[in-house]
Amino acid sequence: MTEPSPEGPDTGTGKPFREALVALLPHLRAFARGLCGQAERADDLVQEAVMRAWASRDSFRPGSNFKAWVFTITRNNFLNELRRYRRETQLEDGVAETMLVTRADQEDALNLNDLQRALDKLPPERREALLLIGASGFSYEEAAQVCGVAVGTMKSRVARGRAQLGLLLEEAAPTA
Repeated sequence: MTEPSPEGPDTGTGKPFREALVALLPHLRAFARGLCGQAERADDLVQEAVMRAWASRDSFRPGSNFKAWVFTITRNNFLNELRRYRRETQLEDGVAETMLVTRADQEDALNLNDLQRALDKLPPERREALLLIGASGFSYEEAAQVCGVAVGTMKSRVARGRAQLGLLLEEAAPTA
């Protein structure tokens, strides 16, 4: 009988579990940042998701989609946090101070801020769909698997999310 590798099972990506998990960190952080809109909270979300993935590495089925498996853990962790934080106040420590900070005068930073605010206004399902498809590079099938919905539902969420995001960005655009 062979002993389990300290690196964990093969992920089907040609990399052992640990290497594949580390390679996903930037993508997980971007996804988490899009979900919760706060860098510190996103880092905590990713850390918790990675710890859960590592603890559950023996339950990963080789041959299945490793990226979707880890993103599903991240998404589920985020949803669990939402349920926990529902009773907390909206204003967290330090938020008031950041509101008083002068915005950067670089146009790219302003555009990114507008995009983040517009994303925050989208319903969670549409925001999540856009982040999975547009920002994380998932196919519609993979994103549907992560969210536990039909492919058609995912396509609909992306289409409606894009349309709503476009309208929100037009509203935020300065008039010349």
